Amino acid sequence: MSFTIKAICLACSVVLSAASAAQEVVKIGLTSPLTGPQAPAGKDNESGAKMAVEQLNKSKFTVAGKVLSFQLLTEDDQGDPKAGVAVAQKLVDSKVKAVLGPYNSGVAIPASKVYNDAGVVMATVGTNPRITQQGYEHVFRLDPNDSQLGGNMAVYAARQLKLKKVAVIDDRTAYGQGVADAFLKAAKASQIDIVSREFTNDKASEFSAILTSIKGKQVDAIFYGGYFAQAAAMKRQMKQLGLEVVLMGGDAICNAETGKLGGDAVNDKVYCVQGGTVLGDRAGEKVFLSDFQKTYGKAPLTYAPYFYDGMLMIAEAMKKAGSTEPAKFGPVLAAMKYAGVVGEYEFDTSHDLKNAPVTIYQFKGGEPVAVPAH
Repeated sequence: MSFTIKAICLACSVVLSAASAAQEVVKIGLTSPLTGPQAPAGKDNESGAKMAVEQLNKSKFTVAGKVLSFQLLTEDDQGDPKAGVAVAQKLVDSKVKAVLGPYNSGVAIPASKVYNDAGVVMATVGTNPRITQQGYEHVFRLDPNDSQLGGNMAVYAARQLKLKKVAVIDDRTAYGQGVADAFLKAAKASQIDIVSREFTNDKASEFSAILTSIKGKQVDAIFYGGYFAQAAAMKRQMKQLGLEVVLMGGDAICNAETGKLGGDAVNDKVYCVQGGTVLGDRAGEKVFLSDFQKTYGKAPLTYAPYFYDGMLMIAEAMKKAGSTEPAKFGPVLAAMKYAGVVGEYEFDTSHDLKNAPVTIYQFKGGEPVAVPAH
């Protein structure tokens, strides 16, 4: 080999080495139910996060002069607290800098301790107030809590739907019980008579006994605290029993899967409440919805936009902090304002969203459609 060729090869080696040194791989965890009845929601979450990661990597996103290569490590927590804690430890051991999720409050509450103790930032969509009431410095909530969701549904039920007698059912999960408790408290304050409080579980598919008991009480509506698979089955069985009253629920039933699973039983007597405003009015929202449709061949369900926003917001906090270390970018995230697809993000001292907007939806043709503001 000639001296000239050797010199060129050496120069190439130095350039490649410098390019490699200027890049940093940053691992981000994602935890959601990817199997079982809640899998559609979990995969929707993953899709939102993946879109953000691909966008960041394509843009050659830099922090402190280094190009970051984000790597998304997705884990199936099965919507189960024990599995969620095991997943949390696995992600911590994998040296993730931040975690998007969990989706379920019952998973988020115990898993949050694992992440916080390890100094890993956790950005969850779990809505039970206990998640942030623990006072963990590394734990953030990306959406409204149960008090905001259930409370707003109750006020709408009283003022707009003029409901007088309501039965409440929940699935005994941290989410379902939390949103049902919030609805019940606000409903009573709004002079709604809660005629019964019933319980099921998040694996149930048969509700005839509970519904038959409620039918005898001549209620105007049922509020269900739980997830879409059970809500759809419940509405089908309500129709079979001739219990043609309103079914209400929180954000976990506020997606097209409820309509798909419930068929024509999911009619205009089904209402739900979801955080944020209706997507599609602003330019950024239109771009996100268009890109999501092109990438996945369908519209997002409920939380894909939050996982998308969460990933981009964490990246922006890293840039502002000049560091990918949670101890550095965590405090920046806590203090920053961020304009995302869903809306404006700004955290209070508990790391709940300030002034989190919520929207009431009514199902039409199997799809949740926002009701006019009153």
